[in-house]
Amino acid sequence: MTLPGQSWITDVGPVDGLAMRAWDLSDDLDDPSVRVVVPPMGTTERLARLAALPGLEVVQLFTAGYDHVLAHLPSGVTLCNAAGVHDASTAEFAVALMLAAQRGIPEFARAQERGEWIGQRAWPALGDRRVLIVGYGRIGRALAARLAPFEVSLTAVASRPRAGDDVVERVHGFDELPWLLPHHDIVVLLTPLTDTTRGLADAAFLASMPDGALVVNVARGQVLDTAALLAETATGRLRAALDVTDPEPLPPDHPLWHAPGVLVAPHVGGAGDTFRPRMVRLLREQLTRYAAGAPLLHVVAGPGA
Repeated sequence: MTLPGQSWITDVGPVDGLAMRAWDLSDDLDDPSVRVVVPPMGTTERLARLAALPGLEVVQLFTAGYDHVLAHLPSGVTLCNAAGVHDASTAEFAVALMLAAQRGIPEFARAQERGEWIGQRAWPALGDRRVLIVGYGRIGRALAARLAPFEVSLTAVASRPRAGDDVVERVHGFDELPWLLPHHDIVVLLTPLTDTTRGLADAAFLASMPDGALVVNVARGQVLDTAALLAETATGRLRAALDVTDPEPLPPDHPLWHAPGVLVAPHVGGAGDTFRPRMVRLLREQLTRYAAGAPLLHVVAGPGA
């Protein structure tokens, strides 16, 4: 099997029955014995090299999202994501974006650079806000658990309705969004990118949100229609806090950088220092399972999905 570098091999440690080698997919690998590949993050263009491994059986990702890999996944190969590894980091960053946007932190930062003391006014708090979480999977639930102590009203939406849990009373379906959106002050996008969710937050979606509402995107950039968002923020009707954008990376001259009421972060929600130790634990468990012939965790495509 391969890991992206020697430091990962050292951290994961030996696994009985598996030989490990370093490979970051930056060059061709002619090794028919490779069965498992853990590719590095941010190297989508290198994934085409997976097709040259005749013995490949499993690809284990560092990320929870996997839409960028599907086009490069060879037939018959199992794809596993890193579900759970990024839950805490992404959820807390979503809370940080909400607090920053609500309480005026970007404006304070700009004023500090100018040496200007801004006059006091009433900034919108997070408490008592009505928050709609669109995409109630593992990260969505982690976010809800962190938001509950802020005394917000929480509503959860997923692709299909289902019973609630200890945080929300019930989970609504996507088909209920037209009735839910007008009654929420903050809408958080947390869905995976699929054919169903691509462009989900379009012009009609945004138009249904109340004046002054905040849309937070910590999903994928293409879940949110950028042109529609620019139209809504240009008038100041809506605000946005974005950890992901479309396009991404955002070009220096893109209007989103300077759109009023828009806070942009460079896709760092999952990049907390909790990532590596949690990923190492997942890799140890996953590779031990593979070596023992046990069912793999977090299979999202290919055999076993």
